Amino acid sequence: MSQTHFGFETVDEAEKAGKVKGVFDSVASKYDLMNDFMSMGLHRVWKAYTVAVANLKEGDVVLDIAGGTGDLSRAFARKVGASGTVVHTDINEAMLRTGRDRLLDEGLSLPTTICDAEKLPFKPGTFDLVSVAFGLRNMTHKDQALAEMCRVLKPGGRLLVLEFSKVAKPLQKPYDWYSFNILPKLGQWVAGDADSYRYLAESIRMHPDQATLKAMMKTVGFGHVDVHNLTGGVVALHVGIKC
Repeated sequence: MSQTHFGFETVDEAEKAGKVKGVFDSVASKYDLMNDFMSMGLHRVWKAYTVAVANLKEGDVVLDIAGGTGDLSRAFARKVGASGTVVHTDINEAMLRTGRDRLLDEGLSLPTTICDAEKLPFKPGTFDLVSVAFGLRNMTHKDQALAEMCRVLKPGGRLLVLEFSKVAKPLQKPYDWYSFNILPKLGQWVAGDADSYRYLAESIRMHPDQATLKAMMKTVGFGHVDVHNLTGGVVALHVGIKC
């Protein structure tokens, strides 16, 4: 059986999905609160930037992968209006349920479905925009997931990948110290779960850097890929255009 990474741990591929599910089942109820704590609110800025770059118009059809608690789905829905569609998806039921309930509480009823990004249940050429925010690094076969995202886009459609990335060299030591010393303690204090946030720090280090992810996107069919480094490379937004 093939092996893959779960943070710094090497596991059988068949085990990874269950381990990732356990992480997000554990943190779903505190996910948004922890995002505010661990990023000092910057995740809201990163997502707002992503929505601005998306440049959606009335009537667009959008797929939000790993949409979780619904931050991007909500913002996209406001842009596409009543004539557009935003499909809110996640592979994790606890995260998706949290997001769906939150959106309903705000008066937004969006198509919501559990789906695996590596096997998207949509026809080719369905969407004007596909987004995945802080979800790609948890996928076992990233190249397969990226190829599926390309498949379901219309020609000229765009993929937005917002993800933790490789920080600039002057930030590496303080960033590592914060990630491995402070982040698990925050996880224990806020969410009662240090291990899941230790996994988060490890999974970021195992994720492809900016140049590698750009090359992966071009390999699966994106003719042009721009990379926007945010907060010194703590996060990067990759924007791919399907030719």
